[in-house]
Amino acid sequence: MIPQQNQQHGLTEDFARYEFKYLLNAGQCNVIEHEVAQFMKYDGFVHPELGNRYIVRSLYFDNLMTTHYFDKIDGIRHRRKFRIRTYSRISNSPTPIFLEEKGRHIDRTFKTRIPLILEDIKSFTSPSESILVDCRFAENELFQRFVFSRARLRTYPMVLVDYERRPYTSAFDLNFRITFDSHLRATATSELFPSANKQWFETLAGYTVLEVKFHRRVPAWFHRIIKTHNLRRQSISKFCKGMEICGLAQNLS
Repeated sequence: MIPQQNQQHGLTEDFARYEFKYLLNAGQCNVIEHEVAQFMKYDGFVHPELGNRYIVRSLYFDNLMTTHYFDKIDGIRHRRKFRIRTYSRISNSPTPIFLEEKGRHIDRTFKTRIPLILEDIKSFTSPSESILVDCRFAENELFQRFVFSRARLRTYPMVLVDYERRPYTSAFDLNFRITFDSHLRATATSELFPSANKQWFETLAGYTVLEVKFHRRVPAWFHRIIKTHNLRRQSISKFCKGMEICGLAQNLS
């Protein structure tokens, strides 16, 4: 990920940018990705054995009223939610783990995160907020917002979502990034690494989510791709899709 800004206050990293999303069928994806590859290159974290992709896995928090789910569905312009994110499907991987706060302010997406270690996960996902009191992050502002949100909204980890991401970066604009996210799946769990026999549900089967992430503007060549293929921006939430496919929430709109 290449952020607009990376201000480190202790362990905390802050990102802010615009994010546009498009839903592509298999044929569209192949053609558009070929065109994108003429202008961009894979970022440095891809795994050749995964087809130049990497895994993205997120454990999302919500409550019995599915407050965060409906904030997104209802298009609330100032909203936020919390998740634990990693980049592997196995617990003994050296890939990083983060507590992340992701939100929306009008049209901009912001994200704040702090790195965790595997031993932290039990405290963060426990149904009892009291376990968090003596946490080593007690003075961290993001951590304090997380604890407050859990106490006020009675949130807990509800759904685990993962997918394969093929990311592209630009040598000319480090703030412009394109990702192709496919093989989305979800399971209802409170664990970041559930047992192997956990039942998963595929969502958006046969489709790829194209995400365009930028700071100020999109280059002219990508505008041409949008026009040529008549692409239309869509509001696509992997969190919401996961909640729906697992039967944890229902979109009534």
